[in-house]
Amino acid sequence: MNSLAHPRRSRHAPAVLVLLALFVTALIYSTVVPAGAQNGASDADIDAGQKLFAANCSYCHGTEGQGTDVGPSLIGVGAASVDFQVGTGRMPMVSNSPQAPVKPVQFNDEAISQMAAYVASLGPGPSIPSSEMVDPALGNAANGMELFRTNCAMCHNAVGAGGALSEGKIAPPVTATDPTHIYEAMLTGPQAMPVFNDASITPEGKRDIIAYIDAQNDVTPGGLSLGSLGPVSEAVWVWVVGIGSLIAIAVWVGARSS
Repeated sequence: MNSLAHPRRSRHAPAVLVLLALFVTALIYSTVVPAGAQNGASDADIDAGQKLFAANCSYCHGTEGQGTDVGPSLIGVGAASVDFQVGTGRMPMVSNSPQAPVKPVQFNDEAISQMAAYVASLGPGPSIPSSEMVDPALGNAANGMELFRTNCAMCHNAVGAGGALSEGKIAPPVTATDPTHIYEAMLTGPQAMPVFNDASITPEGKRDIIAYIDAQNDVTPGGLSLGSLGPVSEAVWVWVVGIGSLIAIAVWVGARSS
């Protein structure tokens, strides 16, 4: 009788109930909230973006962004990645190469926004930053200099002039890059660049870096820039011109004394 009055409960029952509650919550959310509302875009933009994606991107990235043998999956890359890659002309790629080169942009802002909205609807990912987040006037260039030289200068040069990497890749110059694209590059890590999420560099820190890069366009220290490549070009100048001149003088002195 006691066993009938107090039925046994499985020790796994609480875990099962929690999982069931999470599943029901996710199901209700996905049903009630439209896809456009989840990423800040309208359903019309997502539909238009899907058509553009199918016509221009699906060959490499798959009809639903799942990826293929020649292109990675775009599920979860977010709108920021699309806005950067397409907005800088890197995508669509014209050929398979170690790095997607910068070329003239093939789409207008509306089309880029629509494709970004569609890719964002495939899975959560980094969103396009607001104008306030990328405004160099609101940043601290001094702090940005420290962050840039710690995290970026080894590839992009201390003043953002760019540099060569291994395996045919390059770190492009960034002084003329749009602030939004700079922020998106830090957020998504395109090509050989690492991802600097908000845990590694805060949104304020990213804006400070943008302020520092912007400041490089306003300051000219004078003298020969030598390509603004730092100690590399300076060392070449010393070896070729400096030591070359010393050798020439030594030869001239020797010829005069003989």
